[in-house]
Amino acid sequence: MSEFLEFKIDLENFIDDLNTRLDNNNKQIKELLHVESKTYANFVKPMQEMDENLEHFFTPLSHLNAVKNSDKTQEVYAESLPIITEYSTKLSQNLEIYKVYKNIYEDEKEQLNYEQNRVLELNIQGFELSGAHLDDATKERLQEINIKKSELSNNFSQNLLDATNAYEYIITDEKDVEGLPSSDIESAKFEEDGQVKYKFTLQMPSYIAYMTYGKNAKIRETLYKAYVTRSPENAEIIDGLLQLKNEKSKLLGFDNYAQLSLATKMANQEEEVLGFLESLMINSKSQAKDELQEVENIAQKPLESFDTAYYGEILKKDKYDLDEELYRPYFEQKSVVNGMFDFLTKLFGITFEKVEEKLWDEKAFSFNLHVEDKLRARLYLDLEARESKRGGAWMNNFQTHCIKEDATEQLASAFIVCNFPPSSDISPSLLRHDDVVTLFHEMGHAIHHMLSTVNENEVSGVNGVEWDAVEFPSQFLENFAYEPSVLKLFATHHKTGEVIPDDMIEKLVRSKNFLSASGMLRQLEFSIFDFKLHSKVYQGDEVQSLLDSIRADTALIKAPSYNKFQNGFSHIFAGGYAAGYYSYKWAEVLSADAFFKVVDEGIFNSKTAKKYLQIILNGGGAKSMSELFKELMGREPNTDNLLRLNGIH
Repeated sequence: MSEFLEFKIDLENFIDDLNTRLDNNNKQIKELLHVESKTYANFVKPMQEMDENLEHFFTPLSHLNAVKNSDKTQEVYAESLPIITEYSTKLSQNLEIYKVYKNIYEDEKEQLNYEQNRVLELNIQGFELSGAHLDDATKERLQEINIKKSELSNNFSQNLLDATNAYEYIITDEKDVEGLPSSDIESAKFEEDGQVKYKFTLQMPSYIAYMTYGKNAKIRETLYKAYVTRSPENAEIIDGLLQLKNEKSKLLGFDNYAQLSLATKMANQEEEVLGFLESLMINSKSQAKDELQEVENIAQKPLESFDTAYYGEILKKDKYDLDEELYRPYFEQKSVVNGMFDFLTKLFGITFEKVEEKLWDEKAFSFNLHVEDKLRARLYLDLEARESKRGGAWMNNFQTHCIKEDATEQLASAFIVCNFPPSSDISPSLLRHDDVVTLFHEMGHAIHHMLSTVNENEVSGVNGVEWDAVEFPSQFLENFAYEPSVLKLFATHHKTGEVIPDDMIEKLVRSKNFLSASGMLRQLEFSIFDFKLHSKVYQGDEVQSLLDSIRADTALIKAPSYNKFQNGFSHIFAGGYAAGYYSYKWAEVLSADAFFKVVDEGIFNSKTAKKYLQIILNGGGAKSMSELFKELMGREPNTDNLLRLNGIH
C-alpha cells in the first residue's frame, strides 16, 4: 500500500520540473499509442495514472497559492497556468487517443466492470467536449481560448484578493465599536501614537462583525460600499471571459455556454434549470416580503442594503432572545473539530487520529481517517483567516483512492480550508454557529472524496460526479449542525466545560430558518444571473442591466447603483461554477430529502445513514448520482423537502 504524499514544493525549480514532467508524459503517450493491441489495462490504466501523478505534482502549488499567497507563488502559478493548460488541452483534443478510447469501449464493454465503463464513457464525452473530433485550426483556437480563460480567471481571483487585503477602515472613537462582541473588538484593537484605535477590513470575520453589530450606519455604508465596489478592473475580465466561453461553445456545436455546461450535469435543458429556479422564487417571494416587513418594523424605517445584517440581528435577538455572541464560547474551534469527528464516528463508524507533521503553516493540521481500524485516508485542515489566504471556504482533493497499475492501493487525501476567526496566545478561535455549519459542509465534501471505495481514480471520490450533484454530500452533512443530539457532542464552554444548555439549543433550532425565504431569494438571484449570463453574450453595461432586471424580481431592497457584485463573483469567474451556480439548490433537493429520512429514522439508529455511506460515499462518481440516489431512497427526489428544510410554506 502506498504512503501518503509528503506536502512539499520547490518553487525555485517548479517550472523546470513541470516542463520535464510534461515532456516525459508526452513521450509516454507516444509509446502507449504505439502499443499494437490496446486494451483498458495496457492503455487506459497508465493514462489515468499519469494524470493522477500530475495532479499530485501541481496541487501543492495551487493550494499554496490559495492559502499562503506571496509574490513568489503568484509568479510561479501565473507562469505555470499557460503551460499546464496547453498540455491538458492538447491531450483532451488528441484524436488518436479519442479513437483508442472509443475502440476499447466497443471491444471490451461487455468484459469491463461498471467503474471502467464509466471511465471510458466520461473520457469519450470529455474528448468530444474538447473538440478532439474537429479540424486542426479549430482545435488550435480552442487551445488558445482555454489558456486565455485560465489566465483571466487567475487574474480575477488575484485582483479580488489584492483589493480585499488593501482596504482598511480605522475607527478612533470608542463609541463606534460599542455593541460589537468583545472578541471582535479585541481583534480590531491596536495602539498608535499612544491612542487606542480599531481596524476593520474586508476580510470576512472583520467585515461581518461590523455589518452585523456596528451601530454607526455611516461606517456600515462605507464598509459595504468598499466591499461591493472591489476590483472594478474585473469588469473587463468578465467581458473577456464571456466572449471566450461563448466562442468555445459555438466551436463545439452548442448555442451558448449554458448548453455546454449542462452536457456534464444531471439537468438536461436550459428550460429545466430556469423553471426549477423560478418555481422556487415563486414559492419563496411572499414569505420573503413578510420577513422584510418584520425587519423594517423593528428598524422603524425602510432598509438600505447595508442595514439588513444589523437590523436582522436585532430582530433575531428580539424574536428568539438569541444573541449570537453568547454561543461563541461554546464553539471553540478545536472542540468543534473533535466533536464533528465524534459525530462521524457515531454515524458512520469512522475514526480520526491526529498526525504530527510539518505543514505549510503552523495553524494547519492533519488527521488519518480509519474505517474499522483500517487506515483509509488523510485529512488536512487549515481553518483560520490570515492575509495571505484567499477568502471563503473550500475542500480540495489531493490524492484519490484507486488500485494502481502495479496492483497496489492508493489511499485518498483532501484539504479543508476555511477563514475562521484567528486564535492567538491569549484567545482561542471562537466560531459563530454559521462557521460550524461551514465546517460541516466542507467535511461533507471531504468524506465524499476520502471514503470512496472505487478503484478507478477518474471516477473515485468527487471525480466524475456531476457538477449539480457534487454539493449533495456537503449539504447533507451541514444539516446535522442544527441537530440537538449532534450539538451536545461538542458544544461545551471553552472555560467552564459546561455543555450548551437545552434552551440555547432550542433557540438556535427555532432561529435556523430566520429570514430563510429572503436568503433563498438571494441565492436564486445569483443562480438566475449566472445561468442567464451564460445563455448569450453580455458585454459592458449589459451585464449590469441583466443583473438589475433579475433583481427587479428577486431583490426586495433596491441595491445602490454603485453595487458591482459581479466583479467579486469568483464562484463563476474564478471557480468552476459558470452556468452551474444553480447546482447548490439542485443538490439541496437531494440533501434535504436524504437528511429528513435519516432524522425521521433516528440519527444514530438510521439504516439510511448506513446505506448513505455504502451507496453515496463509497460510490464516488462511478455511477450517475440520479442512479445512486434512486438506489439510496428507492424513488425520485422530492422537491417539497427543500422547502420544508428552509421552513418555506
